[in-house]
Amino acid sequence: MIGVYDSGFGGLSVLRALRAKLPDMDFLYLGDSGRAPYGGRSADTILDFAEQAVERLFEEGCTLIIVACNTVSCVALRHLQRRYAPANSKLRILGVTIPAAEMAVAAGVRTVGILATARTVSSGTYTTEIHKLNPDIQVRQRAAPLLAPIVEEGWEHSTIAQGAIRRYLADLAECDAILLGCTHYPLLAREIQQEVRPGVRVLDPSETVADRLADWLERHPGFVADGTSQTRVLCSGDPTSFAEHGARFLGAPLPLVETVVEHHGRLVPAIDPRPPAGQIVR
Repeated sequence: MIGVYDSGFGGLSVLRALRAKLPDMDFLYLGDSGRAPYGGRSADTILDFAEQAVERLFEEGCTLIIVACNTVSCVALRHLQRRYAPANSKLRILGVTIPAAEMAVAAGVRTVGILATARTVSSGTYTTEIHKLNPDIQVRQRAAPLLAPIVEEGWEHSTIAQGAIRRYLADLAECDAILLGCTHYPLLAREIQQEVRPGVRVLDPSETVADRLADWLERHPGFVADGTSQTRVLCSGDPTSFAEHGARFLGAPLPLVETVVEHHGRLVPAIDPRPPAGQIVR
């Protein structure tokens, strides 16, 4: 079974591409929506949350995890790989930044703009990975902290979204391509395309991530057991809201959303998934 981990709904856009590319595989998605967004969190907090998430997915039986969250991939991927999936391990953790960087370089442009969260931008990971492949490409970055919350509210086609996008893209006006460095942003791709000058490409890495995973599985036959085309979904927030909003990212209704909660530093299945109401005493 393949695990897919994201800070919230956004990674379902990656899961959508993975399911289309690998229809026979079983997937387990974990969206940490109860603690999203990650983009403004400290590095230590992101590492803590990421450890809890991958441990939950491994405990559920996943042998391979795709970290769909760009923020986690840029900040915590190497730590997760060293801690849980060293080279000789029967477990693997893969991220989205290298496939996204490969896509940016393959676009054949001189200047790439990275639209992402504040933590992704401050990590410098995209600049590093793109320059490993082609040091001549100019990389410009812009943190866009309002965009993920706008998408999670379902306001991607609103004047609020248009105004925010226009403001953020003003700093990337000279770029030949815009790389969507957050899994929420594909739902804004049409609005972003409308705001850039003609000929500028808007790059969504989701399909490239799926292509690279399919290639990896071909080179590692038997690493993931054959599936039965099943998908399970876990979230740390309100499961009803997650199912409602998540369908926009997945492009299909979600299966029953199961709830996990943090307990003594671990994510565990919730005994009562209903959100508490009123005054809480413990």
